[in-house]
Amino acid sequence: FQTICKPAPFTDDEEAVRDRDACDYTKKITLEMAKAGSAPRPIRVYADGIYDLFHQGHARQLMQAKNLFPNVYLIVGVNSDALTHQCKGRTVMTEDERYEAVRHCRYVDEVVPDAPWTLDDEFLEKHKIDFVAHDDIPYTTGSATDVYAHIKARGMFISTERTEGVSTSDVVSRIVKDYDVYVRRNLARGYSAKDLNVSYINEKKYRLQNKLDDLKKKGKEMIEDIEGKRTDLISKWEEKSREFIDTFLMLFGRDGRLTQYLSEKKDSVMSALSPPSSPKAISHSSEECNSPPAKTSKFDFSSRAGASLVDDDYSDDDLEPERM
Repeated sequence: FQTICKPAPFTDDEEAVRDRDACDYTKKITLEMAKAGSAPRPIRVYADGIYDLFHQGHARQLMQAKNLFPNVYLIVGVNSDALTHQCKGRTVMTEDERYEAVRHCRYVDEVVPDAPWTLDDEFLEKHKIDFVAHDDIPYTTGSATDVYAHIKARGMFISTERTEGVSTSDVVSRIVKDYDVYVRRNLARGYSAKDLNVSYINEKKYRLQNKLDDLKKKGKEMIEDIEGKRTDLISKWEEKSREFIDTFLMLFGRDGRLTQYLSEKKDSVMSALSPPSSPKAISHSSEECNSPPAKTSKFDFSSRAGASLVDDDYSDDDLEPERM
């Protein structure tokens, strides 16, 4: 497989001239030979177009042209700005931009700039073209005559399929439809109102809309940030609450450490928590409890001699007092 490492040459470049000079155009290649793969040299297939806003539909057309036969050398003609504006209308890309877009497509072997709108025999001979590839829809430019009628009459026309749903006109229609969006975007990127052909009033309107959109975006980001922080806070709270519950159950649950400790130390704990019982009172007789202690006189005469006499005298005086 050949590695594609550079853009396709223009038709006047040395590489393109060398390939063209090496082609023996006297050996005409029929359609049957081309399809059978029995051509004695590379088959030079030509495809042309404007290729404005080069897109996948263009690339697919060139891919089909490249793969029409084995060993195809694909030449692509690109119309100039002056010819395109005259025959079809204004383009978005300049001719140089369109040339560069086509020559960087990997299916292209050579690019013909400023290609003619209608192909004549002189052009076919100059570029040694064997077949022309284009979609089979009649292509007219303000008349009923198909520009490829001459090629079809010579049996050199090979049809390709159009890619439905995509064309340069479709792309332009999308831009026109969303005109305000693209103008506002380009103003935000630094383009001036003059660059965009926008009036002063419209410029101020678009810039105000951009400011409002920025405020909405910042408000949305702020709300999302708050929501994110709240979610993170709730998540952390749930995590901490789970840790608290696990710790509580570990201590106070049915199989918790405290329960196990109380079960093992029940007697000691109950003894520590309950006050000791009061000691029992010693029993005494009622007389001993109720009678006061015996009194003793200050002077004890019972043990001295003559004590009884004194006692008798005192008792007589007590019994019969002396009369006057």
